[in-house]
Amino acid sequence: MAISEEMKESILGALENVIDPELGIDIVNLGLVYDVDLDEEGLATITMTLTSMGCPLGPVIVDQVNTALGELPEVKKVDVNIVWQPAWSKEMMSRYAKMALGIR
Repeated sequence: MAISEEMKESILGALENVIDPELGIDIVNLGLVYDVDLDEEGLATITMTLTSMGCPLGPVIVDQVNTALGELPEVKKVDVNIVWQPAWSKEMMSRYAKMALGIR
């Protein structure tokens, strides 16, 4: 079963509360979230990356993702899948994130 567009928006909205501690911008606008899914049992699968492989704050961000999604009644369990392909780049950031960080 495919996730509804409405539920996808709810999950992405919750993930906008997860701020990258180094950059001070949320992980959605940074372009770190590649995919979100929710199955019938309430398992939310978040496929995302980090700004760098050696990011020491990865576990902190994963904890924040769990906390943010825990506030959605439909979400019973969260599985954060950190991937390195495709590699993250500044081009993946939203216009808002680029403006906030002064990147053109």
